[in-house]
Formats: sequence, C-alpha cells, structure tokens
Amino acid sequence: MKKKTKLIHGGTPQDKQTGGVSFPIHLSSTFKQQSVGQFEYEYARTANPTRQALETFIAELEDGVAGFAFSSGMAAITTIFKLFSSGDHLLISNDVYGGTYRLIVQVLVKEGINADFVDTTDLKEVEKAIKPETKAIFLETPTNPLLSITDIRAISKLSKAYSLRTIVDNTFSTPYWQNPLTLGADIVIHSATKYLGGHSDVVAGLAVTSSPELSERVAFLQNSMGAVLGAQDSWLLIRGMRTLGIRMEEIEKTSLQIASFLAQHPSVKQVYYPGLPTHPGHNVHYSQAKGYSGIITFECGDAEKAENLAVSLKYFTLAESLGAIESLISIPARMTHASIPNERRNQLGITDGLVRLSIGLEDPIDLIEDLNGALS
Repeated sequence: MKKKTKLIHGGTPQDKQTGGVSFPIHLSSTFKQQSVGQFEYEYARTANPTRQALETFIAELEDGVAGFAFSSGMAAITTIFKLFSSGDHLLISNDVYGGTYRLIVQVLVKEGINADFVDTTDLKEVEKAIKPETKAIFLETPTNPLLSITDIRAISKLSKAYSLRTIVDNTFSTPYWQNPLTLGADIVIHSATKYLGGHSDVVAGLAVTSSPELSERVAFLQNSMGAVLGAQDSWLLIRGMRTLGIRMEEIEKTSLQIASFLAQHPSVKQVYYPGLPTHPGHNVHYSQAKGYSGIITFECGDAEKAENLAVSLKYFTLAESLGAIESLISIPARMTHASIPNERRNQLGITDGLVRLSIGLEDPIDLIEDLNGALS
C-alpha cells in the first residue's frame, strides 16, 4: 500500500459498529466489565478506543510494532527517557530542540542520568563519546533549528555494535518522508503538534517502538506516568494525519522555491535547507528520506535585522511551533531555544540573527513577495 493510501485507509478508518466513516470520539473515562476482570477496555488512562485508533495508525505509518500517544511531544520524550535509570549515560545530538535540552540538563541530571551532546553527523565523534554506562543515542535529523543531517543507518549500526538504543525524533521529516525504524532505529518520536496535526489546534506527542519487548516497557510507563492524550485530541490528530501526504508535498514544493530565492538574496548570509544541493548532509538525507519537508533556517545578520524582518511580514505569523497550514516565523535564540545558554547557542551557530521559517500552504508567489519586501 502506498503511503498516501495508507494515510487515508490506515489505522481504524471507520466505526465498525455503525459504519461511520469517521472514527468516533469515545469520551468515557471508564468502561463496563462483563464480569470481574473480563473487559475490552478498563479505564481510559490505560486504553481508550479513540486513542487506540490513533496509536494503531501511527504504528502502521512508522512500520513499528506499537504506537503510543501522549499529551505533548515533551511528554513523549520524557516517558521514553524513563526507560533509563540513575547511573545511565546518554548521547544526544548537539543541535537539539531547546525543550529537549532543558529536560536533559535540568531534570534528568537530578535523577542521576547523565548525557553528553555530540555531533551525531560525525560517526567517529559519536563512537569516541561512548562510555561503558552509555545506554542510548538520541538524535534529531534534520535537527532543530540548523537542519543538520545524521545518517540513521550508520548510527543504528553503531548502536547495535555497543548494545545501545537508537531513538530518533522524526518531527521535521514526518513518517510521510522518513521512517527511522526501517533504517535500524529502536524508537521514533514525534511532536504531533506539528506536521501530523497540521492545523495549530492540538498539542500531542507520539512514539513508536520496534520490538515487542520495548513496546511492553513503554506501555507500562505510559500507563504508570499517565501523560496520555485525551480522546478529543486523539480524534483531531487522526483527522489531521489523513491529509499529511498532500500537505507535505505542497509544502515541500513551496519550500524549495523559497529556499532557492533566499539563497540568492543579498540580505541573506546563509540558508539551511536539506533540499538545497549545497546543504551539508544533502546526499545523506536523500539516501534515507523521500522528501525535505518545510523548515528553512537562514542567517540575516543580527538580532535587530531578524526582529525587523519578523514584524514586517504579512503572511508569516511570528509564533512558536511549526508544521501547520499557515506559514510561521520565529527567532530560535529568543524563542524555541531561549532555554539554551547564550554561549552554547553561539558555539552551535544559533545566533541572534538566525531566523526559522515554517512554510505553510499559501501560494509561493505571495510568500516570496512578502519575504522580498521585508528583506529589502
């Protein structure tokens, strides 16, 4: 089954009881048992029919064993990190979302879980950083916000050689373009708030596991910690995911045009977009993903220029988040990555003049004219 068809017919697309073509929202918090201990559903934190339909759906899209839906992307990441214990060590992509960085350096460290941030695009550097107590490698590819590309196959192979887990945040690429589990990863995570929801109306996180053993462990943690996604939000997410394919294809077409325009603009110093042949890691990304998605980051000089640009645009909304039908603009150093110390941001290249665009479904001519006017 082709991916577009799977998006429409995958998971549980219909209500078997009534024939409804839209799966219903089950708002019940508890369920009648046939007799003591005999039931299909027990309690909505443990399992809910609507959430279960979503979890089956994402597991199919990522070619995994089991899917899990959480109340946010960070809830998904936090729950997955609970697989590890005090004394364990993790390796993390050095260019990672600010919320993930904050969780690691301000929360996990208090639980005795240590981590080192490494350039996961450099396999030798990653192998050099592995310690006897290392348990997993966590990576984003493309990363947020510099869109660095890591070879998932190579990292997964290295992980298996050292008996480590490979965990991939696949938010930017989505399962429409990239499937880390088929490349050797053990767990894939999404901030489903972004492209999967696609309409800026739901906050959610998803995770998919590659084995029955991992699935059982994550299911236990999900139920024990309780950061589950509600039925209404689960339904919204299913609805958004049905149109993921057509949205991602249209967004990518526009993104390629805008990235090419920015790369030639005299006011733009550098453009980061995996779809440009000049982007570092372009060939690696092409070998493991079918598309380049809709995030473009570029350097416009300094904080003042970045802020002036952000407030001068008509069709780009200055806002957190990404991946929706409307185009957004953000200044990572002052917004999504403000929790990262300034010195570290500068080391990574997340400068005050760095701008991140999330391309939506507007006409590309309108967006290019808007950017050209603001940049000029």
